[in-house]
Amino acid sequence: MQLEGSLRATMSEAFDCAKCSESLYGRKYIQTDNGPYCVPCYDNTFANTCAECQQLIGHDSRELFYEDRHFHEGCFRCCRCQRSLADEPFTCQDSELLCNDCYCSAFSSQCSACGETVMPGSRKLEYGGQTWHEHCFLCSGCEQPLGSRSFVPDKGAHYCVPCYENKFAPRCARCSKTLTQGGVTYRDQPWHRECLVCTGCQTPLAGQQFTSRDDDPYCVACFGELFAPKCSSCKRPITGLGGGKYVSFEDRHWHHSCFSCARCSTSLVGQGFVPDGDQVLCQGCSQAGP
Repeated sequence: MQLEGSLRATMSEAFDCAKCSESLYGRKYIQTDNGPYCVPCYDNTFANTCAECQQLIGHDSRELFYEDRHFHEGCFRCCRCQRSLADEPFTCQDSELLCNDCYCSAFSSQCSACGETVMPGSRKLEYGGQTWHEHCFLCSGCEQPLGSRSFVPDKGAHYCVPCYENKFAPRCARCSKTLTQGGVTYRDQPWHRECLVCTGCQTPLAGQQFTSRDDDPYCVACFGELFAPKCSSCKRPITGLGGGKYVSFEDRHWHHSCFSCARCSTSLVGQGFVPDGDQVLCQGCSQAGP
């Protein structure tokens, strides 16, 4: 218990300081549970030391404290700008007390979009050594906040995935939609794998052997049935694909393996032959007569 008072004695009993034993008659004193103290003894015994000026904080001074440190009101100030922190928000950084302005200037980052300080504790985004307010980190295409969505950086700009695909991704030559991954190239144009199909039977052609007619792709089977000449011997299509060789004479065509004498079956590839109606004969069979 403390009681500060002043006593002018009319009595003869002793009324002394509990510390120095000097009489308190006619003096200012402070009453405690251990007895009365003169003001100097009270301050020396009970007062805290200011963490800033290292002087005692007298009983009649306003005392402020932070954690285990005590301060005179006038000593409780920002260590950089000396602004009083008695009625201001502040931050402690490495044992130094800083007002919000000095803390932000020294330790907070600036928003790469608006240039304003990103206040401690505020929502922010960091990427590539730069910092943004959450509401300032926008897609360079649609200008909507990117937030926690996936984005694609491109030459200092940032795009949400849909905007990036619409602006930069290649488009399929058939369906005109963007190719986000994979795809194949045909006639120097990108295609979705599922879009590159045979014009005849719609069979997927990616990874398969195929050819074209008037820029339209065809599988080997459809191309042979629709456009390839037929072998005069076996009547099957002659596609010439896969290194297949054939022989032509006038308006007739043969696979190499089918171009043989109609009588003795001797191969006529690279040999002289004699046409005989719809047939071809080797020179020996031709000279032998019917």
